[in-house]
Amino acid sequence: MTAAVTLSDLRRSFGPVAALDGLTWSAPSGRITAVLGPNGAGKTTAIECAVGLGRPDSGTVRVLGSEPWQAGADHRARVGVMLQAGGLPNGTKPLRLLHHLARLYAEPVEVDAVARRLGVTDFASTTVRRLSGGQKQRLALAAALLGRPEVLFLDEPAAGLDPHGRLDVWDLVAEQRDAGTTVIVTTHSFEEAERLADHLVIMDAGRTVAEGTPGSVTGGRSLEDVYFSLTRRGAA
Repeated sequence: MTAAVTLSDLRRSFGPVAALDGLTWSAPSGRITAVLGPNGAGKTTAIECAVGLGRPDSGTVRVLGSEPWQAGADHRARVGVMLQAGGLPNGTKPLRLLHHLARLYAEPVEVDAVARRLGVTDFASTTVRRLSGGQKQRLALAAALLGRPEVLFLDEPAAGLDPHGRLDVWDLVAEQRDAGTTVIVTTHSFEEAERLADHLVIMDAGRTVAEGTPGSVTGGRSLEDVYFSLTRRGAA
């Protein structure tokens, strides 16, 4: 199956700390890839390299066939990104922000429809600085969807949400996959990975320690058991 995202032998150090140490994995086109790993495994650094926010010391990254840090506006418009530290401007209100961002795309989705679907309209009159963590997650996800992305990077998309909110987000993520979008989800939630993933990547210490379909990775065992057998026990 064609890969929409490929990371090959990535190495990235911050002083004496090797955040990525020969990391290699790929995300199949039109599928959901769940990336798991303990804190410090290098997940965030890998995603930053994949979306062009950071550059590896060595190795190659290809997203839709392009190097993300050298790609132009046309490429960036094809990629949606939701980071946990989303950088949302504190002084604005949610719908104003979404309508502003939508104007940056040639063919954006219908803002009000996305806002209603994610419940953003329920807190539309509140400034970003006063939103709860879960509300900021909903707003950041809405922003990531505005450009009808072909590849969607989601960093802990259901973090801070109540059970109903998690189900809503998971359903929406699955719908993006069903519409042909390649989705990469970083998560600490085994339930989230088991529910969503067509493809699994488990990282530890800047390397890939397991990759493949859920069945091939787990071999009939629980994902939690496999995860703790491959990573630093208890570090997640």
